[in-house]
Amino acid sequence: MASESQNWVLMVTARAPTNIAVIKYWGKRDEKLILPVNDSISVTLDPDHLCTTTTVAVSPSFDQDRMWLNGKEISLSGGRFQSCLREIRSRAGDVEDKEKGIKISKEDWGKLHVHIASYNNFPTAAGLASSAAGFACFVFSLAKLMNVNENQSKLSAIARQGSGSACRSLFGGFVKWIMGKDENGCDSLAVQLTDEKHWDDLVILVAVVSSRQKETSSTTGMRESIETSLLLQHRAKVAYTFDAGPNAVLIARNRKVASLLLQRLLFYFPPNSDADLNSYIHGDKSILRDAGLEGLKDVEALPPPPEIKDNVPSQKYRGDVSYFICTRPGRGPVYLSDESQALLNPETGLPK
Repeated sequence: MASESQNWVLMVTARAPTNIAVIKYWGKRDEKLILPVNDSISVTLDPDHLCTTTTVAVSPSFDQDRMWLNGKEISLSGGRFQSCLREIRSRAGDVEDKEKGIKISKEDWGKLHVHIASYNNFPTAAGLASSAAGFACFVFSLAKLMNVNENQSKLSAIARQGSGSACRSLFGGFVKWIMGKDENGCDSLAVQLTDEKHWDDLVILVAVVSSRQKETSSTTGMRESIETSLLLQHRAKVAYTFDAGPNAVLIARNRKVASLLLQRLLFYFPPNSDADLNSYIHGDKSILRDAGLEGLKDVEALPPPPEIKDNVPSQKYRGDVSYFICTRPGRGPVYLSDESQALLNPETGLPK
């Protein structure tokens, strides 16, 4: 390790999207390697609306690996974090930063520790695939820091060992996770079916019923399904889209359809009377203009949908939806070169 000083800190910041399965995987044939019992297909959501930002740093002054999630330090001792770290370190290459006078050989990475700070701009563990975005960004940023020479599909096989659906967040657009056949999981990885521009008028609406952490994690739910469900083998063959979280995802083929859909959703699920419509719709708020809605008075004035028969009272469920997210298909992970977006202090390697 060559440097004029041993107090240097080398950092990388990246942003990765979440994804929503349109054909979901549910059940693992190998819990440790996270190998699924079926292929799955997802759509990557626009990271401008839903994403994880992660900064990773290395320094000879760090005495242990440390991580902070949403400002709170968490343990890296879990098997999934350790699997990803081990796989990335085993593939690390030589790194040189001439401006800082830093040289790191691939052999040095086994002796160096990293600091990791990660932030989700949406609820964590609430059924919105925060672990997918999180582990995808974790692996993507560490691979850049350690100069790992692998393509996105190979990196997706590493991210899969942190969270199964994380492998699909290594790509934008529509993505397939190939279940694979090999026992070691080398062929269980993600490939891009088509990019985010292929269907660029698609609109995705998410009704966030609850942003609280799920009572039953996806891992637990899958394990119980494998152990108790006689129908699981048939579900895996025909494919299905139900998720573990309480939130509903609706996909409209264009903005006109999405606007009509939003009008109906707000008719049945209006915000509380003391709410602000602008805070009730997250993400692409321009959908409100398309739907002809400027404020709560416009929501209250919405007529019953035309499919409702005359003289049939319409029940409303005010407050049953916490908020809506309007988004679209988005790109895969990107590196952020602007140091002001880093989550760690460039001098200390600690959270800002």
